[in-house]
Amino acid sequence: MISEEQFQNELDLIIANAVREDVGDGDHSSLACIPVSAKGKAKLLVKDEGVLAGVGFAKQVFNYVDPDLTMEILLEDGAHVKYGDIAFYVEGSSQSILKGERLVLNAMQRMSAIATKTQDFVSILDGTGTRILDTRKTTPGIRALEKWAVKIGGGENHRFALYDMIMLKDNHIDFAGGITKAIQKTQDYLKEKDKDLKIIVEARNLDEVDEILKSDGVYRILLDNFDYDDTREAVQRIGDKCLTESSGGITEDTIRKYAECGVDYISSGALTHSVYNMDLSLKAV
Repeated sequence: MISEEQFQNELDLIIANAVREDVGDGDHSSLACIPVSAKGKAKLLVKDEGVLAGVGFAKQVFNYVDPDLTMEILLEDGAHVKYGDIAFYVEGSSQSILKGERLVLNAMQRMSAIATKTQDFVSILDGTGTRILDTRKTTPGIRALEKWAVKIGGGENHRFALYDMIMLKDNHIDFAGGITKAIQKTQDYLKEKDKDLKIIVEARNLDEVDEILKSDGVYRILLDNFDYDDTREAVQRIGDKCLTESSGGITEDTIRKYAECGVDYISSGALTHSVYNMDLSLKAV
């Protein structure tokens, strides 16, 4: 994953672009009927059940919109919430609260859904020693929020993007002329560019696992669309030579069976691309 500084920069870009997109040259609905001097207070009301996420992001949004807004936080990120809970109060300029309302709700509803789904997967894996990873199958433009939500839900982040880890998948391997060539070319490239990036290599079958193991310097082998028997066999062959990861259509019904095969990680795009937003509202009080 990227550094904390890089991650914060991604959040800053998301906030600036989202406010630009939503506010434009002004929130004319508020400007038309609410005096500039008007003060107000609103509460973040939970109308669902699950894991709350995005409180920290809401704090940044309101500070960006108006540094004079104040928040009283009652529930932190990662809290288990139910219908009727109040996550926080925000107080200050009524116009400013309304300006930040939709961005806060959009982000928190999606982040909470992702955190909830992630924790469901983490619970299923309890006791196996296998960890759940997200993927790059995220909503364009808000990847940082979605990966943050996975962490809040107890999961771990895979690479952030194309630039912070090497991942040699089937197309890379085929275009490069095979697994061994792809790995060698990658290692030469990293040495030439003086880059220190971990290398993950995808295997489509046990023969490819064997070929990957002939090369040194591979951080993790990705077992893509393996069945249970081949996964167990691959884990045995790999041993402690590198880490293992299962992926490919793994669901809540099958994830524990894959974990019981002994893999270190399971990655799932479903954490971020197949969720239903948590129902949250920002209500004036």
